[in-house]
Amino acid sequence: MKYTKGVEMLLGNPRKAILKLSVPMMIGMSVQVIYNLVDAMWVSGLGGYALVAVGIFMPFMMILMAIAAGMGIGGSSAISRAIGERNRDKASNVAEHAIIVGVSLGVLLSIPMLIFLPQIFERMGATAETTLLGVQYGRIILLGSVFIFLSNIGGSILRGEGDTKRAMYGMVVGAFSNMILDPIFIYYLGMGVEGAAVATILSIILSTVLLFYWMMIKKDTFVKLNLRYFKFDGSIFKEIMKVGMPSSLSQLSMSLAMIFLNFVVLRTGGDYGMAVFASGWRIVMIGAVPVMGMAAAVTSVVGAAYGARDAAKLEDAYTYAIKIGVIMEMIIGFLIYIFAPQITYIFTYSENSVDLSPGIVEFLRTIVFFFPVIPFGMFTSSMFQGSGMGMRSLTVTVLRTLGFQVVFAYMFGIVLQYGLQGVWIGIVAGNVITAVITFVWGRFTVKHLKKEWYADTAVNAG
Repeated sequence: MKYTKGVEMLLGNPRKAILKLSVPMMIGMSVQVIYNLVDAMWVSGLGGYALVAVGIFMPFMMILMAIAAGMGIGGSSAISRAIGERNRDKASNVAEHAIIVGVSLGVLLSIPMLIFLPQIFERMGATAETTLLGVQYGRIILLGSVFIFLSNIGGSILRGEGDTKRAMYGMVVGAFSNMILDPIFIYYLGMGVEGAAVATILSIILSTVLLFYWMMIKKDTFVKLNLRYFKFDGSIFKEIMKVGMPSSLSQLSMSLAMIFLNFVVLRTGGDYGMAVFASGWRIVMIGAVPVMGMAAAVTSVVGAAYGARDAAKLEDAYTYAIKIGVIMEMIIGFLIYIFAPQITYIFTYSENSVDLSPGIVEFLRTIVFFFPVIPFGMFTSSMFQGSGMGMRSLTVTVLRTLGFQVVFAYMFGIVLQYGLQGVWIGIVAGNVITAVITFVWGRFTVKHLKKEWYADTAVNAG
């Protein structure tokens, strides 16, 4: 069987694979996050209400992404394990199932949101102006939801076979086209927040077309898609859902956590606090880009090691990624702390948003204290996903997002009445506590796998 370079990398040295597979994903995600900043910059020029409107829809956008990414991660994990087993037909079948099932779930999910979006925003405590703009923005995104799922799942399939470079190209094309289209639709065509949504969907369509050109027209990927003759296989479906559904639920828990955090922030600081949080959280996403890129690599490398039942390679990939991740996040957190005022200017350059500056600086200089612990939780979750332990990954994420993070934010911000600063401290405390618990569980799991596989090897040898 002839392997692609990506597959050969997955089957080779785990440390080398982690680094080489991570770099393209870091670049791609960095470009996407930069786009998010540029998008926020263009939207902030429309005034505070527009910025809040986009921010208040963000958790629902995350829900759409969660379903797509979950099916993609489930498929990617299963593809990597099939590669470890040297089974190309199974890898291809997994990819087809991920596309069909993911898109179907996504479309079904977007319908009720289209209908009830105004009522949801009102219940969250948004003002009439924010609700109106949020609905205008959100409904366009929801109408284009199918391309969100196709783009995410397509990229995950490529990552599953170790082709992070072309997955990166898809992300870069989408992000750059969005940056170009944003000012055209928002200002030149005078569409406001609706223009931002249209630009987003059009850029995602371009990214989707590129990804599926490689897989279905050029056909030079390891997996071979033949959707015309697709036949449902219950065992493949279960294998994808074993990781995919918990992964979707994990990311949904992040979205729900954002909704609850929005509620806490609105209760504590009103529209001002929401604008600060929505703006500052974009910087948090930038700070997490390196570990997010590495997390995708960890899932694929661990998946291949798990499929080959290579305990030493699995452990090496997991611990090496954490060491590198902690060093990077410490540096990033330090830089954000030092340059917080300069970073804040991105969101406060106009007269309509200059009053947000002190609040965003305070947010950034508090939130960076949990950056160094991000790799412990994120890479443990990726290790669980690569090993097919979806429920463990879900438990880790729920514990962090809907557990400690939200509870501590509510306690410090509302119960103890420390205001917005209390909310930020609560978010930090929740993440630190969860990271400690998660890492202990991850180490225990790896040791258990080593004992189990070595015992099996000894029995077979005997």
